Amino acid sequence: MSEQLQPLNSIGPVGDSQAKKDEALNDPAKADYKAGRDFLQQGEYAQAANAFHNALLGFEEQGDEQGIANASDRLGDVCVAREEYGMALEHFRRVVAICEKEQDALSIQALNKKMAGIYKRLGELDKALDLLFDIIDYYAVTRNPKGTVEILEVIAEVYMEQGEKEKAADALRTVASIHTNFKHRDEAREFAERAAMVEQG
Repeated sequence: MSEQLQPLNSIGPVGDSQAKKDEALNDPAKADYKAGRDFLQQGEYAQAANAFHNALLGFEEQGDEQGIANASDRLGDVCVAREEYGMALEHFRRVVAICEKEQDALSIQALNKKMAGIYKRLGELDKALDLLFDIIDYYAVTRNPKGTVEILEVIAEVYMEQGEKEKAADALRTVASIHTNFKHRDEAREFAERAAMVEQG
């Protein structure tokens, strides 16, 4: 008796992934959201915006706060890609309001990064710095030295754009001291040298 065996790559949890696909197909808002993600990945920004907008309307009708937040976040990303910064900020602020209700501090910091980047592009450097320092405070509480270093580098760039060489050098020296604390000698030396160059240049 010979039986046909199914290919190994088709073995998985029974019905699990299919159930998720069916759920998305049965919910037009989720289907639009998925289509929007695909368009965004392909760089088809107009189609992505349309799909995310339709998804947002659907999630609003359903009262689905998480869906509203996700669609608004992606609409913000589309607006950034299209250099429509004012609209992007509106979408991101809406998501921040939802995240604050849900007490989702991690998502708020991710949104703060996006908004700080927009303010930096718009030349609104004080607003960018306010958000960047909020992120630094969050990273101090959550003990995230890697994140702190990354944000301090951005802060140094913003200070350089403002012509605040001493403050930029201080930010870079702080990065150097963090690397020193973790015994990253090469990185510590590099940032100390960068700080010295900023002060001199």
